[in-house]
Amino acid sequence: MKALLARILEATLARAEREGALPAWGGRPAALATIDVPRSEAHGDFATNLALLYAKPAGLPPREVAVRLKDRLVDPEGAIASVEIAGPGFLNFRLAPEVWWRGLAEVAARGAAFGRTDLGGGARVDVEFVSANPTGPMHVGHGRGAVTGDAIAALLSATGHEVTREYYVNDAGAQVKILARSVHLRYRELFGEAVVFPEESYPGAYVADVAKRLRDAHGDRFLGAPEEAWLPLFSETAVEHVLSLIREDLDGLGIRFDVWTSERKALRDSGELAEVLGDFRRRGLVYDQDGAVFYRSTRHGDDKDRPVVKSSGEPTYLAGDIAYHRDKFRRGFAWCLDVWGADHHGDIPRVKAAVADLGIDPARLRFTLVQMVNLLRDGKPVKMSKRAGTVVSLREIVSEVGRDATRFFFLLRRGDAQLDFDVGLAKRQSDENPVFYVQYGHARLCSILRRAREAGLPPPAHDLAALRALDLPEELSLARRVLALPELVAGAATALEPHRLVFWLQETVAAFHGYYTKHRTTEKVIGPDPVKTRARLFLCDCLRQAVANTLGLLGVAAPERMDRAAAEEVG
Repeated sequence: MKALLARILEATLARAEREGALPAWGGRPAALATIDVPRSEAHGDFATNLALLYAKPAGLPPREVAVRLKDRLVDPEGAIASVEIAGPGFLNFRLAPEVWWRGLAEVAARGAAFGRTDLGGGARVDVEFVSANPTGPMHVGHGRGAVTGDAIAALLSATGHEVTREYYVNDAGAQVKILARSVHLRYRELFGEAVVFPEESYPGAYVADVAKRLRDAHGDRFLGAPEEAWLPLFSETAVEHVLSLIREDLDGLGIRFDVWTSERKALRDSGELAEVLGDFRRRGLVYDQDGAVFYRSTRHGDDKDRPVVKSSGEPTYLAGDIAYHRDKFRRGFAWCLDVWGADHHGDIPRVKAAVADLGIDPARLRFTLVQMVNLLRDGKPVKMSKRAGTVVSLREIVSEVGRDATRFFFLLRRGDAQLDFDVGLAKRQSDENPVFYVQYGHARLCSILRRAREAGLPPPAHDLAALRALDLPEELSLARRVLALPELVAGAATALEPHRLVFWLQETVAAFHGYYTKHRTTEKVIGPDPVKTRARLFLCDCLRQAVANTLGLLGVAAPERMDRAAAEEVG
């Protein structure tokens, strides 16, 4: 629809210039103008700022430019029903119903592909997300990052990008050593030793499971052995076990990764990290101080230089990030996206600075931040303490509320906004539960279409003559909502904001439920008028397809049937 309006604006501007109503301007403002959907349907279907852009080169007030454009509208197909001038000079357009009814043919033609575009042009993109330290099972906060990253990857795929989903395994840092030492303490405990666990150890049952595995394989071989004799084996075994738990957690959410990059293997053992630091040293980008090595990040506006190697000789997270991002870009990605916890926002400028020092345009590295999750149960906060071992695991939540509700709830808000996740609400089968409400909307549409089949009516098909018979404003509004989906998906992908799809689902399904309830006795979908019945069934089928496609992008099921007793609560 925007493309249609853009063509009309180009032709209108050309006519105004040709007739001398507006001076010719080589800047082609029609190509630069924005075409947006107004917040309120009362302001039309689309609005453009073309007159405001043209005002300065034309030497005229924006509203005067708008009047001259309106008076010379080139619309040979009669696509525009009305044009209004609003505010300082915006042109608000309302399309003729015929345009929307014709547009629905695309939904039927594209089916499951409706909403997808080739915006990305096949560009290769790496989306790295979750990347939780392999020191324990995933918790609720990890889950939000996992679902957000997966949904963004799906959006990018749907808009013509070639996407690689990647998990960075930080298996070489200090936390892994702490994990291995925790396992060794449990290992000694299995042989009857009384051990004391330091505050920074890992207390989870999974640590004891690793210890038992090592005891069964090696007996008491490592009881009195020095740390250097058992640390590598205990570290590798523990990481391997925890990664298997993380994979299970991700599988519970329907998330699969294409690449698992090991820091130890890909960056340290390969020499990649040493090579990057050596290159930075030769170029004077790092220096020694107090036994540590510092990166000159102040060159890029940082408040102080940052360590890349500690005085102990251990590389810092920043050192790993520098080497890792060089590795990613060497693999030929057009751009890379990192989905990070919001607590890492301060690291972004220095990572971008280091990327620039690698000779890579920092604009090719993008970030999405994910805020904390406040866990509630029927409106009351769930108290969590990592020290007391009362952190709620992601697996517990998925087991209790299901994959669909977990994914949907994690996407209810922008990633960088704090999120309240109410477990009690997520389990409720009523219109108060947003995922139930949306899924029941899809099931209700399927039920209508199923009844039509059982009544022997022909399959829904695009019939322009029948669609012209529809005269309820709600029906035209639903058609507009359906046809907005391709632009919605493209916009959400560009902004890296999958929550936009959730908003669209909630608003669109609410509009359908309202339409269905309001007219269920006076203007039934399957009613006495065969022409309107044919048109309404097709409209319902288009709506069903659009809702199913959008749920699919979010990784949420689109059920065709749901419990009738519970569904009665939905108006």
